[in-house]
Amino acid sequence: MVKSHKKETLGHMILRYIFISIGATLAAVGLELFLIPNSVIDGGIIGVSLILNFLTGIPFGVLILIVNLPFLFFGYKHIGKNFFFSSSYAIALLAIVEFPLKSVGPFVTDPLLATVFGGLILGAGVGLVIRHGGALDGTEILGILLTKKIPYSVGEFVMFFNIFIFGWAGFVLGWEKAMYSILTYYIASKAIDAVIQGLDETKAVIIVSDEYEELGAAINERLGRSVTKLHGKGGYNESEKDVIYVVVTRLEISKLKQIAHDIDPSAFLTIMNTQETHGGTFKSEIH
Repeated sequence: MVKSHKKETLGHMILRYIFISIGATLAAVGLELFLIPNSVIDGGIIGVSLILNFLTGIPFGVLILIVNLPFLFFGYKHIGKNFFFSSSYAIALLAIVEFPLKSVGPFVTDPLLATVFGGLILGAGVGLVIRHGGALDGTEILGILLTKKIPYSVGEFVMFFNIFIFGWAGFVLGWEKAMYSILTYYIASKAIDAVIQGLDETKAVIIVSDEYEELGAAINERLGRSVTKLHGKGGYNESEKDVIYVVVTRLEISKLKQIAHDIDPSAFLTIMNTQETHGGTFKSEIH
């Protein structure tokens, strides 16, 4: 018998929309008080809307709604209605909040300061929206749909799309502003990653060693991390051995390496980035 998925509780949904509201508001602040007054743009659909705003004078809030509409439609069909409603709410709120901020005026007039702080605030806002089930930019939705038909990944498509956007910005805004815009995009993307993944970055580590029993016990005792033993077989000599899998924080990596070196200097470690860790007994305290 297949268990039915639990519906989202009202309290959880309200909290999620509160965070989406904060994210959309932060994005509007980053755009209207930092980037737009200094003729600096971001990548993706936000960048397209900003360039069209500079060219036509149509309010950015109106453009971001219009340009994102087809992507929201495809998102509804291919990702789900929760994503559609969350994204629609976030984009509409961004457009609404952006209007009164126009009268506040630029917070800074130095383009470098605007680029750095505008990118950080915009990225934090976009990251909050993504983390809680929505989106402010339809570029990745388009990438997901097109990469089923073209031989490129979503990341590669987004990169090519943004190369086009920043090239267009160079002709419309000038090449100096386009370079500031590339810097904004980079800063915003790092801020998005930090918000989505959290500041407590974790690493997944696979250790191949003949001393797996002693290593597992030492990791548990000295780091306070439980390990998982995976049964493996050597590809060269077909010898069977257990492989250790453990998740640690970024700051524990050096200590883990030292433990492995102390017990088995020939141990083979593979260290991988993880997006998120959920469940189990994992906690991020440093021991």
